[in-house]
Amino acid sequence: MKKLVISIILLFSILQFGISLLNPFGPTIFPVAPILGEKVKGEVGISIELWKNLDEVVSKVSSNYSKFVVLPITTAANIYSSGVDIKLVGVHEWKVFYLIANEDFKDLSSLKGKTVYSAHGRGQTVDVLLRYLLVQNGLKPDVDVKFAYAAPQEIVALFKSKKINFAALPEPFVSMCLDSGKIVLDFQQEWNKISNSSLGIPIAGLFVVGKITEFENVINDVEKTFKKSVEYANSHIDEALEITSKYLPIPSAILKKSLERTTFKYIPINECKNEVHNFLKTMHELYPEGIPQVPDEGFYLK
Repeated sequence: MKKLVISIILLFSILQFGISLLNPFGPTIFPVAPILGEKVKGEVGISIELWKNLDEVVSKVSSNYSKFVVLPITTAANIYSSGVDIKLVGVHEWKVFYLIANEDFKDLSSLKGKTVYSAHGRGQTVDVLLRYLLVQNGLKPDVDVKFAYAAPQEIVALFKSKKINFAALPEPFVSMCLDSGKIVLDFQQEWNKISNSSLGIPIAGLFVVGKITEFENVINDVEKTFKKSVEYANSHIDEALEITSKYLPIPSAILKKSLERTTFKYIPINECKNEVHNFLKTMHELYPEGIPQVPDEGFYLK
């Protein structure tokens, strides 16, 4: 009886006050810009809060601060493995990572003896994938190829000043560097060769946290609104960029150029579960430090 009363109170609160959705600060504002700009709405009101670092969002997810959150798939898998009740609803980011260079590059063997700078930190998607590719090409990460980590804005400054020669970055930071170097590797193409996928890398998606899974209608409505927002942004690029620029201090021209090498497409988990599982399983096999445990069925909503 007590559980029923709590559930009714929670549902009433959601319908009256709406829900908060935690979304990464950065280029991933673009696909939710239509929600931020109130161009797309659902039955359930959505208030978007932007998180700026992993420690912040992991803390909020672990404390059940919000029922909906957008996260990197690898980060969410590790949060789930730590015991947090989090489930993947769908994937919306499939293409964004590239290796750039300002010196000669023939293939991955060209990285031997070099240092590659990567954004955010060890264990993130591009870090895990690059280590995987190095092993596949007979190189030992941290031995044959050194890694260094810094904020993407700092990497851009170092690359443009020629103080570093190689960087594995997401867009739009790649576009910000192309006047000082070039793209030498498309991580999505490499992953597609390995996995026989045509979708790219399951990079980030929409998750639900905790007891909200008891309210299927609420999840369906939020998912529907999220999907519409991604589609609206892709079909109204200038409008979505104008909204994005209010939150993200990167010139719209750079953001627009970066979209030529970025794929935001919402795919519900029942249509891409194998893609996600295969990605996490492969990353775990090659780099268990980054993905210590492959999530079980409880990681997926449907």
